Amino acid sequence: MIVYVNEKKYNVPEKTTVLDIKHNIKKDADIVIYNSFPIKENVNLKENDKIVLIKKGEVPSKEELECALVSRHTPFVHEKLKKYTVAIAGLGGLGSNAAIFLARVGIGKLILIDYDVVEPSNLNRQQYFIKHIGMKKTEAIKDIIKNCNPYVELETRNEFIDENSINSLFKDADIVIEALDDAKYKALLVNFILQKMKDKIIIASSGMAGYFSSNTIVTEKIMNNFYLVGDKVSESKPGCGLMAPRVAIAASHQANAVLRIILENI
Repeated sequence: MIVYVNEKKYNVPEKTTVLDIKHNIKKDADIVIYNSFPIKENVNLKENDKIVLIKKGEVPSKEELECALVSRHTPFVHEKLKKYTVAIAGLGGLGSNAAIFLARVGIGKLILIDYDVVEPSNLNRQQYFIKHIGMKKTEAIKDIIKNCNPYVELETRNEFIDENSINSLFKDADIVIEALDDAKYKALLVNFILQKMKDKIIIASSGMAGYFSSNTIVTEKIMNNFYLVGDKVSESKPGCGLMAPRVAIAASHQANAVLRIILENI
């Protein structure tokens, strides 16, 4: 009889019970999830039942986490995602959210670039917490990602992006997410990659301020290696600030564009 324990397939004898599984696989489990419901009593297992055994506070092994990701993505998808390196320029509202989304899906490597520190005003839309105030954003985002997926490969660069640093910062990336605030440096990065690093794909942003309709934020393919996310209209100004829901929607578009590009669906 086939059952699944922590997403792994096991062939077990008929009349095997949940407690048999716990005893043989993870005696010290504090919580037993049976077919998506926590249970305390013993249960006789049936074909294709799913059991999750959890020890509170324990970090899953790399193998366990990979099994969980594969079970959600399918093996073909997960193996592709593991092969790619994504660089994120700027770790504010867009970049911090996109970084966590990509870490959660198991992207192979993230290159995370920002020179700034976390300040209280960042908490309205960026993926940081009070404990991170005063930390470099590169260190703060690394701390968060390690609590989501400790096995994704991370490279952090606490550097300012200018014409002298672009090549060294992005040379190892397959895909670049532009998540900068300053229009001058957004244009500098996009133009540099389009003109001098044509083997890279860049996903840039334009317009996600305020609380307008979510549906006006879209992903557009501008060129073979250039995608633009946003509504191309809204900008931050009095009465139309940067707010968490809309910024996160745009960040989701950027992260999802990465997945669609890798999986050849865009």
